[in-house]
Amino acid sequence: AYDIGLHGTVYQVNKWDPKQFDWDKKLADADYVGPTCQYCHMRGGHHNVQRFSMVYASMGMSMADRGAPIWKEKRDRWASVCDDCHSPRFAKENLQAMDESVKDAGLKYRETFKIAADLVKDGV
Repeated sequence: AYDIGLHGTVYQVNKWDPKQFDWDKKLADADYVGPTCQYCHMRGGHHNVQRFSMVYASMGMSMADRGAPIWKEKRDRWASVCDDCHSPRFAKENLQAMDESVKDAGLKYRETFKIAADLVKDGV
């Protein structure tokens, strides 16, 4: 998803230009044209990538309890990273859009799984 999104595209186009991505600089001192994976997921030097992972990764995607305290904690932490470059509204709207995508993907997955199970029952 990163590679085909706006941030990944900016990275792919500029990654060979040392003025755009100076890999000798510490992440905190870098002034990149766009965020790399590490910028968002290894924030503050943490090597626990899950700490700033998508809220869905550790919550069973569409089965996540959106009222759970860990849900809000992870969302707030994630939005705080986006807020470095974007407005708080931007992060909120994009997280809501992602919620809808995850919900749709969950429905399509269950639909597809049922069709496949029915085909197996029919001997296909």
